Amino acid sequence: MSHPFTPVTGLLAGLDLLQITQGGQVLHLRLNRPEKRNAVSDRMIEQIHTVFIHLPAEVRAVLISGAGEHFCAGLDLSELVARDIGGAVLHSRSWHAAFDAIQFGRVPVICALHGAVIGGGLELASACHIRVADRSAYFGLPEGQRGIFVGGGGSVRIPRLMGTARMTDMMLTGRVFDAEDGERFGVVNYLVGEGEALTKGIELANKVAAIAPMTAYAVMHALPRIVEQPPTEGLFTEALMTAVASNTPEAQARLQDFLGGRAAKVTKGS
Repeated sequence: MSHPFTPVTGLLAGLDLLQITQGGQVLHLRLNRPEKRNAVSDRMIEQIHTVFIHLPAEVRAVLISGAGEHFCAGLDLSELVARDIGGAVLHSRSWHAAFDAIQFGRVPVICALHGAVIGGGLELASACHIRVADRSAYFGLPEGQRGIFVGGGGSVRIPRLMGTARMTDMMLTGRVFDAEDGERFGVVNYLVGEGEALTKGIELANKVAAIAPMTAYAVMHALPRIVEQPPTEGLFTEALMTAVASNTPEAQARLQDFLGGRAAKVTKGS
């Protein structure tokens, strides 16, 4: 069930580069620098990180979107000042910390994509668990043309979505692909009509918020690690995780509801 979104209060209300609202168990984080195509500054990264380490206790899913005509045009290049090697490493690691807090945080994260999803914007999207794009979305990694390299976790996350060869092509040639290719390449989970990404994102966020928290946690934290493990270790990790998830009070109650005919069965298109 969808709830109306209202502005948050307290610490998160003071984050000026983000517009944060909450509807029931869903938090909506909107990048709010439309005049800069939501380019990510150092302060915006700090604010994104702050949100994910201070989520309200009742929140069980987060939706990320961008204000204006674009989701995010990447790193704010006006802040790409000369740093020594140590400073550059720490700068990259601050992005890693923020995006790790998204991927390996407490709740699943959906992003609604439109317009430019470029550079650091694609890195941000790749840290989310489900990506919805409307047909205006387009994707690029212009770092190769700028004489730099991805630094927000893109080299780890993006090839796991689209493959190393496609990311190599994008970085070496400056190739930009559209929303249809994004779906075909595995970057986009849901492709919708122009202007419909936010509505679909809210629908999915409410659906995700309704699942058992330990199941969500297992999908977010165990599944990506199992994929990286050798098969025998992965199967053992799976056995441990299924024992944990299926023996929570909420899981037991849901199983009893199903056995008692009080839960919906899986149907085509559900």
